[in-house]
Amino acid sequence: MLSLHILAETFVAAPRAPASSSHARGGGPPAMAAGEPPHVAVVGAGWGGWAAAQTLVENGCRVTLLDSLPDPTGETPYLTPTGKPFEAGTRGFWKDYPNIEALTRSLGLREEDVFTPFTNSSFYSPDGLEATAPVFSSTNLPFSDAPLPELPSPLGQVLATFQLFERIPVPDRVTVLGLLYATIDFTRDEEAFRAYDRMTAHELFLRMGISERFVRDFLKPTLLIGLFKPPEELSAAVAMELLYFYALAHQTSFDVRWIRYPSISELLIAPLARSLLAKTLPPAGEAAGEAGGGPGGEDSGAGEADGAGGAPALTVLGGSRVQSVQLDAAGKVSGLSYASRGGSEALTGLDGCVLALGSKGMSGVVGGSPELARAAPELCKAASLGGIDVIACRLWLDTTVETRTPANVFSRFEALRGAGGTFFMLDQLQGPAYGGGDEALRALWGGDEPQGSVVACDFYNSGASGWACQRARDAVHVSPAPPPPTPTGALMGLSDEDVVATLMEDLLPAAVPGFSRANVVDSFVARYPGAVSWFSPGSFDKRPPLQTRVPNLVCAGDWVRMGEFEHGAKGLCQERAYVSGIEAANALARSGALGVRNNRVRQVSPVRDDEPQVVAGRAINKQIYDSLLKPLGLDKLLVR
Repeated sequence: MLSLHILAETFVAAPRAPASSSHARGGGPPAMAAGEPPHVAVVGAGWGGWAAAQTLVENGCRVTLLDSLPDPTGETPYLTPTGKPFEAGTRGFWKDYPNIEALTRSLGLREEDVFTPFTNSSFYSPDGLEATAPVFSSTNLPFSDAPLPELPSPLGQVLATFQLFERIPVPDRVTVLGLLYATIDFTRDEEAFRAYDRMTAHELFLRMGISERFVRDFLKPTLLIGLFKPPEELSAAVAMELLYFYALAHQTSFDVRWIRYPSISELLIAPLARSLLAKTLPPAGEAAGEAGGGPGGEDSGAGEADGAGGAPALTVLGGSRVQSVQLDAAGKVSGLSYASRGGSEALTGLDGCVLALGSKGMSGVVGGSPELARAAPELCKAASLGGIDVIACRLWLDTTVETRTPANVFSRFEALRGAGGTFFMLDQLQGPAYGGGDEALRALWGGDEPQGSVVACDFYNSGASGWACQRARDAVHVSPAPPPPTPTGALMGLSDEDVVATLMEDLLPAAVPGFSRANVVDSFVARYPGAVSWFSPGSFDKRPPLQTRVPNLVCAGDWVRMGEFEHGAKGLCQERAYVSGIEAANALARSGALGVRNNRVRQVSPVRDDEPQVVAGRAINKQIYDSLLKPLGLDKLLVR
């Protein structure tokens, strides 16, 4: 939940121009001759796009990966105008990320060299520290030094946090038990899930009797940083998926760790890209391999480059924004056009395509592809979904500020103007305090001598629309009655200087008084309008499916509905995005779009099984509904 996920289609922040032959461009190749490997385009180089590219290369395909980022391979650091490192958002890696962990091992990397240890997180309001989320796998029994054993959920979470909710009274905390029933009911059947999806999370909390204090001080800020919208603007079904996956499934579900210096792109994406760019295509007519390769990319169908002049399995086209997708007479994807620094270019002779895009990118592609819009109306629905605005800010201070935890959440501050906010102490997370080195601290300062703390601050739901509407209403002297609520999304309209001032004057010192003694040495602010998927009420049926109506066109991304291949990782989640890319490539193999030889299906590691009490509760609840309440017409008392 304290995470901001890869937004590859829009996150561009002052990168140095790459100079790599892997970024060569030009017109598309001629149609494939018989026996040649299938050629698949992957549009979007986030977690979903890279997972799809990896899986397709393992299946012996020729892959072209396109992205608007100048260097999607992670080899080129993102630098501010003053030469300091910057990453768009701070993203967590939770306990149940088995496929990303498998990827890390398959690249020959040690987890301790890539990730920090699991860390505590603090929630701050104008009243001070509200709560601390512990490392559940290493916490103690209340009022004791004895380690807390792993207990059935939610008993373990209750005991682990008993002393850590500083201000939220016990009676308010007890009301969260109402969510336990929703946990076993919202997945009762497809009809029930869609009913929960039509309801807002706020309405669900009211129906379940959750106290206003607990919603305001804990659930609302949690959803603002986990799904980037307040409860009244979120699907109850998706909110429950997120709360279950990150907090309620197991005692240790909320345990989170972070990336070490320098960044996710450089520590994980870059070695993955290097490994794929080194692979060559198998000889013509040779099968890619047997089905069922391991989750980390073992038993690849492509070979390593050996100097024999084999054709590369992967081509990466950075700085390339896809504008349209073309279909042939049979209604299959045959090519696409894209804009690059050299103008408009085309890629032809395609045997398949993966759209690893969010709603904003999907809207651009579908809007420029009338044939695709006609053949795949489900993508038109997906393109109509709204996006959420995000601001990422990094501060370099002249003083080292000590905080209780390195990861922190803002709650209920008026200065947020309806947004959610987090701040991370990078000098702690990436420095000696959590196993890093002094060289990492110096690197955070662009090679200069460190002067103080380096703070990464992120704002979600920061769009300017609500604030702009209020200012427009004031301009024409319309005075609503009663007075309007505080406008949301005001931060997006502020200048960079005002964003920094809001942090340094209104937010950070109110949470941690030590910030009042610090001055800003340098800062950088980046804005990403409409960059994150918005899981609004009723949005489930509009989200893109894994397999579209176009036989050789599939979708990837954390917002994709995976149907029978649904995974346990939920919400705006790096693990889910990565898994979706694997399953998108698998879908092409299963459908026959890649031919009879390239039918390798890659295995996906599941998250931990649901605990017995949850399984039993769901079975009992469904039995009561099906055998008692439905016959009496009482099955829609809670949701409809």
